[in-house]
Amino acid sequence: MINVGDRVKFLNDVGGGIVTGFLGKNMVQVENEDGFEVPYPLAKLINVDDPALNKGTTLAEKPAVETVQQPVKAEKPKGKKRTGKDSPDFYFCFVPADAKNPLAGDIELILVNDSNFTILFHYAHLKEEKYKSVLHGEVQPNSDVELEVIDQNDLSDSPEYSFQLIFFRDDEREIHPSITKKFKVNPVKFYKEKSFQPNDFFHQNALVYQISENILNTEIDKMTEDDLRKVIKAKERQQPKKNLKKPVQPDVVEVDLHIHELIENTAGLTNKEILDLQMEKVEREMRQAIETGARRIVFIHGVGQGVLKQEIARLLKSKFPKYIFQDASFQEYGYGATMVILRRR
Repeated sequence: MINVGDRVKFLNDVGGGIVTGFLGKNMVQVENEDGFEVPYPLAKLINVDDPALNKGTTLAEKPAVETVQQPVKAEKPKGKKRTGKDSPDFYFCFVPADAKNPLAGDIELILVNDSNFTILFHYAHLKEEKYKSVLHGEVQPNSDVELEVIDQNDLSDSPEYSFQLIFFRDDEREIHPSITKKFKVNPVKFYKEKSFQPNDFFHQNALVYQISENILNTEIDKMTEDDLRKVIKAKERQQPKKNLKKPVQPDVVEVDLHIHELIENTAGLTNKEILDLQMEKVEREMRQAIETGARRIVFIHGVGQGVLKQEIARLLKSKFPKYIFQDASFQEYGYGATMVILRRR
């Protein structure tokens, strides 16, 4: 049994240190002799301070039943929040224990209230068209609340995150409309270090989404149609007219589906997860190319065992049956590309 403050040695490596905190159920933070904190698997540590080890007892001499102590979660220092804001600014944040390697430990999901309003919230998962309530409650002005904690196993089958918010203050002159917002977060983001950025709310980098609508759009909605016409005419008088040319869409759009072109780090991904990411890219690029008026699109998939090529063909037949596809030019792409004809000249 290992607790915060115990001296430990690494089972498979040279050295050791002092346990400073827990990063989930199976990982701990160890401060080594040089003063650096490193994450390390709990199962690969030896507790130097364990009295049983110091007395030379063996594992067989221990009682058959042990009391398992739950790991004490190290308290994280909260970041600075701005005070005195009268706009309804609410955020949905993913805060990993280590932003450079988010999958090394747990990820906290936090609702941040960066305003002078009080929030009543309902947080739920949307999966298979059904809502499952996770948490509801109240968030005081300029504070936050932890919604849940997830780990790597939760990312492969992540739901759509849903919020319902009511915000208010004392002595209000009007009732504010409630806010409903849903987030579908691509699991690929958790494999990219640049997804987690410095922010105003936490000392560590985080992935931050804004829940509340842009207050400027809300004010525009309140304007009458006559007021809006006046604003537009005033803008037109201030700015000279320009001849805007529609951007020319290239005849051929090329999409490289090699996984290293799509994400920075594939560690921990299964072959199926990699294939799913590639197929999402194919469908997304197809819809964008059709919308922007491209004539042709080429998917560069390589040769390999032909699985990706077969999946592309299956997707095109099922979701885009009106478009013809064929092997792309051998001279330009070899055997590893499929071309889709979106429109004729």
